[in-house]
Amino acid sequence: MPDPHPESFAHSPHARHAARAVTYVRTMIAFALVWAGLAAWTHNPVLLPSPLAVLQAIVDLAGDLELFQHAAISLGRMVLALVIASGLAVPLGLLMGLHLTLDEIVDPVIEVLRPISGIAWIPLALFIFGVGNVLPLFIMTYAAFFPILLGTIAAVRSIDRNFIAAARTMGVDRGTIITRVVLPAALPAIMVAVRLGVAAAWTAVVAAELIGAPSGVGYAVEWYRELLMTPQVMAFIATIGVLGYLCDRAVRVVAERLTPWAAETMARA
Repeated sequence: MPDPHPESFAHSPHARHAARAVTYVRTMIAFALVWAGLAAWTHNPVLLPSPLAVLQAIVDLAGDLELFQHAAISLGRMVLALVIASGLAVPLGLLMGLHLTLDEIVDPVIEVLRPISGIAWIPLALFIFGVGNVLPLFIMTYAAFFPILLGTIAAVRSIDRNFIAAARTMGVDRGTIITRVVLPAALPAIMVAVRLGVAAAWTAVVAAELIGAPSGVGYAVEWYRELLMTPQVMAFIATIGVLGYLCDRAVRVVAERLTPWAAETMARA
């Protein structure tokens, strides 16, 4: 029996995902062709290696586990920095969003520090922490802190105040209001802010590792640049992009698990 609504499949989620995948593959093929053409035109593998040379470098680096070792180190730093930044920014954002007086006291300090890039602190951080794991961890935490803080404040202020008033009318104490009313209502928007914090932290770790770390993907990029091994440099650059995408997807999955009532909102974010 023919489908009475043949257009229904075209608008289904599976059809949309399939169409998006086809578009993505076509775009990447076109990009690879343009890249190969430019590499052939320059005739300079140090300046611009071919896609095949970069692919071979990825295979070689993965084969001796060097790619995975540097990636694991950078990801570990990012996860730890994200935990620290969230642990500081979310409680402070909740309090600043609920208490105007506290916001007026702390906000000037936040607005002075926020425009300063984490990369700007690297020279001073080198004097304080030296080359090692602490420096990139500090830079990443700093970079992730402000998006999460501002997103949390905005999320709290967007909550319908009738919910809080109703809880107070029923005699609910302030701590319970925060944990049972404010936090669940603000959590979807907070998770969007965490996604922004992940992006900021991942960008910062690469910059910090270029200068102040003995390992990680940023360190590997600088190491192979000094050796003029451009295919390896671009292999790690590609790894940075893929890992950044996977980290964002992981946060979205966590957000959907933590806030199933707001899955549609998160999908559009």
